[in-house]
Amino acid sequence: MPQTQVLERIKEAEREADEIVEQAREEADERVEEARAEADEIRQTAREEAQSAAEERVAEAREEVETERERILEEGREEREQLTAAAQERTDEVVEHVVDLFEEAVHAQT
Repeated sequence: MPQTQVLERIKEAEREADEIVEQAREEADERVEEARAEADEIRQTAREEAQSAAEERVAEAREEVETERERILEEGREEREQLTAAAQERTDEVVEHVVDLFEEAVHAQT
């Protein structure tokens, strides 16, 4: 085989090797870019799921607070009714006591 042909074959093999390396680099760059895009999608999905979970927890907490608020208000109403009833029961007793005090004061002045 003549020397020029050998040199041509070597140059051709080097060109092919360079093309293979360049193609491998391009494929690697594409894979890296795809991986980055996929990672971005995963992060976005995770953010959305976290936001959704947080909103759900806030809604549940609001419901719990509203339930507790209603329970406390109901207890307050019941206690007020009991105090009102107790005060009404003692009205006659207090009026009688005040009348007795008044009569004592009037008798003491006379």
